[in-house]
Amino acid sequence: MANSFDSNFTRKLARVFLDKFESNRVMSKNVDTQLLAGKFAPDTGDTVDFKRPTDYVSVRTSGGDLSSATASDIITGKASGTVQNYFTAFVDYDEADEAIKMDQLDQLLAPMATRIVTDLELDFSSFMMKNSGLLAGTYGEGVSTWAEVATAGAVMAANGVPSDDGWYYAVNPYTQTSLAGDQRSLGADAGLERTAHERAIITDNFAGMRVMQATTLSSITSTALTDRAGVIGSVDVTYLTAKDTMKQSIAITGLEAQANLIPAGSVVQVTGKYRNNLSTRQAVVNGAQENVLWTGVVTADATTTAGGAVTLVVSGPAIYEAAGSYNTTTSAIAASDVITILGAASTLYQPNLFWHKKAFSLGSVPIKKLHSTDTLATTEDGLQMRVSKGSNWTKNTQQVRFDLRPAYSCLNPFFAGQGFGVA
Repeated sequence: MANSFDSNFTRKLARVFLDKFESNRVMSKNVDTQLLAGKFAPDTGDTVDFKRPTDYVSVRTSGGDLSSATASDIITGKASGTVQNYFTAFVDYDEADEAIKMDQLDQLLAPMATRIVTDLELDFSSFMMKNSGLLAGTYGEGVSTWAEVATAGAVMAANGVPSDDGWYYAVNPYTQTSLAGDQRSLGADAGLERTAHERAIITDNFAGMRVMQATTLSSITSTALTDRAGVIGSVDVTYLTAKDTMKQSIAITGLEAQANLIPAGSVVQVTGKYRNNLSTRQAVVNGAQENVLWTGVVTADATTTAGGAVTLVVSGPAIYEAAGSYNTTTSAIAASDVITILGAASTLYQPNLFWHKKAFSLGSVPIKKLHSTDTLATTEDGLQMRVSKGSNWTKNTQQVRFDLRPAYSCLNPFFAGQGFGVA
């Protein structure tokens, strides 16, 4: 008997695929997610905008007379979500049809769902690393104690990250091994059958964070430059310039005199320039009663000239304006300040990541229907996939495909950071 193109064929595939897709998610389960229906059109291109909150400066007077005071400016910023490439897996129709008839869809679709989830989370965790504005610990040091994990929670609290939603900390599986000796009563409840997300949780509440292990953390190999300290040539420290991207361009000279790549994800630090708490706008002070230096994360690869000059675009901008509402540093970074690329030359680093749930947004873009039989499947938190059944009449073949098209956005780089141990 010939294959039957039953009307519920793609719905059967979608139901099983969605279940397997959901059960393998880890990182993407702990950020803001949404279906971006109706937000993309020919006039929007491949971006969608999210409004940032405004902030103001209060005025103190003895009698309430404001005649000599200056009203706060209303400056509205936006965060942009950028559409990514398709994530697609496909299979011959005959295999899918046979799997349905033999009740073996789980065996057929589970590896496909796992592959799309793994590739999605690798790609998204790389985006997270390159757009995380904070730093916990000493750059390059491995985490081996729970006290070093707690440092990330302290960094978020001290920087004014709100506790209105979840805080998360993702570690390399070998970091989990290092922590095991101190773990004792920490850990997620055991269950007979758990999702990848449930299995990844080490503890649901430590230093205010859900701590989990993740195999999809991103790595970088640091620049080969050995002289990693340069001098700032020019930089714009106004909020108006940074408000829509939360990024900042810093022109640098005086690095090692050779052309070399500075990879995205690298962390830079400016001597003598310190962080502000984003809520109180007061200086961040650590446990040793020392001001905490500002750091920024390089968001795009950049190559130095043969003379040692480069312009870096960093996430988590150093903003300072007189009586400013959005100052992120206690004083302005400026020309002639010393800026250093942290780490050692040509060294592989895989930082842990910590973040507030609203630091990043992962959306899915509804995909247009093909001239075939389609079913749209949507997770509970809004990620939508298309399951399509069609044929290639030039090659005389029939196939089934599964598509996801995400959009990534950094809503606030100061709500996330790279985590290391303490030297």
